[in-house]
Amino acid sequence: MISREEVVRTALSIAAIQQDDGGVPWPEGHVDAWNHVECLMGMSVAGLTEPVRRGWEWLARHQRPDGSWPMKLLDGVATEAGGESNHAAYVAAGVWHHLLVTGDREHAERRWPMVKAALDYVVGLQTERGEIVWERDAHGRAAAYALLTGCSSIHQGLRCGVLLADHLGDPQPHWELAADRLAHVLSAHPEAFADKSRFSMDWYYPVLGGAVRGRQAFELLEREWSTFVVPGLGIRCVSDQPWVTGAETCELVLALDAMGDRTRAAALFADVQHLRHEDGSYWTGWQFVNRKHFPHERSGYTAAAAILAADALQRLSPGSGLFRDIAGTSVSDPEACGCVERQSFRSAPPG
Repeated sequence: MISREEVVRTALSIAAIQQDDGGVPWPEGHVDAWNHVECLMGMSVAGLTEPVRRGWEWLARHQRPDGSWPMKLLDGVATEAGGESNHAAYVAAGVWHHLLVTGDREHAERRWPMVKAALDYVVGLQTERGEIVWERDAHGRAAAYALLTGCSSIHQGLRCGVLLADHLGDPQPHWELAADRLAHVLSAHPEAFADKSRFSMDWYYPVLGGAVRGRQAFELLEREWSTFVVPGLGIRCVSDQPWVTGAETCELVLALDAMGDRTRAAALFADVQHLRHEDGSYWTGWQFVNRKHFPHERSGYTAAAAILAADALQRLSPGSGLFRDIAGTSVSDPEACGCVERQSFRSAPPG
């Protein structure tokens, strides 16, 4: 386990890479809204008020009239103009988290129009069956398919948005309905999503995002545990490469904690500390056959995931329950979404 002081050092390593305009970039230099929000959440836990304020101002400047953000921005200019649904949804998780951590209602009220526009953009990409397609391109065309990891994160964003709406006295029941429908598809309809099953995120994200909990969550994680977990090192990014990554490992820690499996969560978090650098930052990953950091970089989003995992395990902030407390009830009646026969999660191959 890492101490509170070490958490602050890790947050300072994120602040050190923040750009002058407030954006928190990938190591390659571009900024996207999802990773940016994750980094703001990590810095919020550590109490870095000024970098977080600048980060929220960056989001406000770059939100588009339709509620989305460009997929990638470099030096404030969109280099990929499509708008990802999961990027927009995660902003709601970030605002709710900020309110939990700081108690700053004024900030939540100020960012409320941003959240409303973002989640309405997201809900506008939901299909009749209930999945939410992954983007709307630069010409306004909706994508033809949905991503399981992205939809799992969207589920969390919608649940956080519902909580925020109720807290601010402006209920948004259509978000709750959208989240219920999405949770059902995530738990019962693997055929709704493009097959990305070689990625560990597609394995644990339905638990992390709150769509799958209880006995189904334990069964889901047990099914691929030996595929992705490398004892003593963390978890693989993809099933077919000898490569463990810090962000994915810390997210699995959060998923385990959310379902009450704190023993395995703590053990896994201890395992991944080999990626911690002496300055508090985290290497992105480790290629354990070649025994080299890969890629040879330390990333802000990995540091942020480590902070959020430490917070969940040690209850360092009032926002430590962000991932534990967002599960909702899915649509349990198969006929409600046109099911002929309910399928268990990943019981049938995607098609």
